[in-house]
Amino acid sequence: MKTLSAVLTVVLVAGTAVAQVQTQTPFVPPMMETISVTGTGRSVVTPDRVTFTVGVQSVAQTVEEAVNQNNAKVAAAIAALKRSGLTDQQIRTASFTIYPQQDYREGRPPQILGYQVANNITITSDKVASAGKALQAAVSAGVNTSSGLQFEVSDPSIGREQGLKAAYADARAKATVLALAASRTLGRAVTIAEGSQIAPPHYPRAMAMRAEASQAVSDVPVESGSQENSYTISVVFELR
Repeated sequence: MKTLSAVLTVVLVAGTAVAQVQTQTPFVPPMMETISVTGTGRSVVTPDRVTFTVGVQSVAQTVEEAVNQNNAKVAAAIAALKRSGLTDQQIRTASFTIYPQQDYREGRPPQILGYQVANNITITSDKVASAGKALQAAVSAGVNTSSGLQFEVSDPSIGREQGLKAAYADARAKATVLALAASRTLGRAVTIAEGSQIAPPHYPRAMAMRAEASQAVSDVPVESGSQENSYTISVVFELR
């Protein structure tokens, strides 16, 4: 009988322990309260590359004559660009087109009066300060169209670290103000997401120009200015 009583006691105690375990509420950590903000930072860099396009337009009664005239002027322009310090790798043919010039009159088919030939050359150089000299050389050699003057930064990572740090500082400053307004304390940064964009460069854009080859042309005044890069990040901070 004593043995049976001991067994029953053990079973009852074990059953009570299991019941207590089953009725306990599992521990659930409190949800973290956060605040999301966006920060913007900027960095100013100096362009180290210049790109522009020059070309020659020629008009003649026959295709052969128009092409020959155009070829001579383009060859002279390329030679002048090389004399100004540019290399073969910096000079690239951008386009070559031939258009018939036609006379449209009512009641009869279009009549071809002549042909227009256009040859455009794109120049890319790291000699930013010599851009005006190169343009002058091309115009003096017979170029009569120009467009697309752009100053660029060859390495997009330049100024990136500075801009991102400024963006994070801006985001944290905003979050601190909002936390204080809510009588809370700002905690650690939980997540950071980046998005960046480049603002338009700060320099005057070049206008398309035309000039006669026979005219003496001085160096074209151009200024590279500076380029402002804008960086945006989204940060989620912990609220305490």
